[in-house]
Amino acid sequence: MLWGRLLRTPLRRRPLPPDHGGCPASTPIHPEYDHHIDVMAKEEFAREKPHVNVGTIGHVDHGKTTLTAAITKVLAERVGGAAEQTFEAIDNAPEERERGITIATSHVEYETENRHYAHVDCPGHADYVKNMVTGAAQMDGAILVVGSDDGPMPQTREHILLARQVGVPYLVVFMNKTDLVDDAELLELVEMEVRELLTEYEFPGDEVPVVRGSALQALESSEEHEEKIMELMEAVDEYIPTPERDVEKPFLMPVEDIFSITGRGTVVTGRIERGRVQLQDEIEIVGMQEEKMDSVVTGIEMFNKTLEEGEAGDNAGILLRGIEKEEVKRGMVLAEPGTVTPHKEFECEVYVLSKEEGGRHTPFFDGYQPQFYFRTTDVTGSIELPEGVEMVMPGDNATFEGSLIEPVALEEGLRFAIREGGHTVGAGVVTDILD
Repeated sequence: MLWGRLLRTPLRRRPLPPDHGGCPASTPIHPEYDHHIDVMAKEEFAREKPHVNVGTIGHVDHGKTTLTAAITKVLAERVGGAAEQTFEAIDNAPEERERGITIATSHVEYETENRHYAHVDCPGHADYVKNMVTGAAQMDGAILVVGSDDGPMPQTREHILLARQVGVPYLVVFMNKTDLVDDAELLELVEMEVRELLTEYEFPGDEVPVVRGSALQALESSEEHEEKIMELMEAVDEYIPTPERDVEKPFLMPVEDIFSITGRGTVVTGRIERGRVQLQDEIEIVGMQEEKMDSVVTGIEMFNKTLEEGEAGDNAGILLRGIEKEEVKRGMVLAEPGTVTPHKEFECEVYVLSKEEGGRHTPFFDGYQPQFYFRTTDVTGSIELPEGVEMVMPGDNATFEGSLIEPVALEEGLRFAIREGGHTVGAGVVTDILD
């Protein structure tokens, strides 16, 4: 089984880089960050263009958040649609702003002539790769940001590996900070290194679009570098296909975050994995406990605009009737009643990463207890190897049984990661439910 296709998971908030100043303050763009959501937006979200989920990945301080801010600025001015988002608005958690790095994952929106984009800014700091795992898996494609002054760095490699592991299907490269490099040959060398790195991790390194520019210069209204942002987004429009959404399947949305709204109820945010949900729909909340909970959808929001209906691919906030904030946990799912059930025991096929791919250096044995990452959840579990199999080596494809300490909304075909000590060591898919 090709491990590159083995995994899909949903996503989480994140913060951003240093202060540029000078940009006007902006309004919140996702229910996760809108603490005035009790005023539920009056404006209705208009589905006039295909909706695509993208994000920025790459090494810390290479300019991912700056690029995100620059994209929103240039597109707001030239195309219209969504409002500009400042660096500070994207980098929206105080502790992250102080450190000048993005820790959670942050959602913003923007539009090109052809598409509406939801953009997640992923953390580059080594300590926060776990957030990258949950954030990246929501992406239909990603923009890999590489500092032209540094070239590829350790987290550049790690994020490319993670993108491969969690099934991000397409990458476009932005070589940032070209204004700091005078030597054209050096830029050629950096591009060559990036393409070789992509090829090493089974992306088509020779075909991936590479755009060079300066996000900071674009933020400061350099026309030359604003054109580079437009060139980048044209590449994203053309190279990342519009995904086919599972809108006809039963509704399911993994829970990423939970907020309480005085007098209204509880808002749950996440990316709708499949199906559609409408106002007044009955739903079940499943996972992380044996019993299901029932509720009714009383509000749907995306990017601070109301929706009559949410559908697969939407990053939505869903208002639930009769549910307390404390009753819902990240890792649960909202689902059409009767379509998913919580389980602890399953059979799976797993590709175990080799040492060269960033995985384990040694085999693991029966009873091994890693973390299993399902959708937005990490759950401790243990494995039981088939009779006659003594160990699993790095680089192996293996079939075994998994047993979780908490029930999760499992189903055949669900993809997951296996992590240990902060590193992804395997990518798998559920093949059978055993309990």
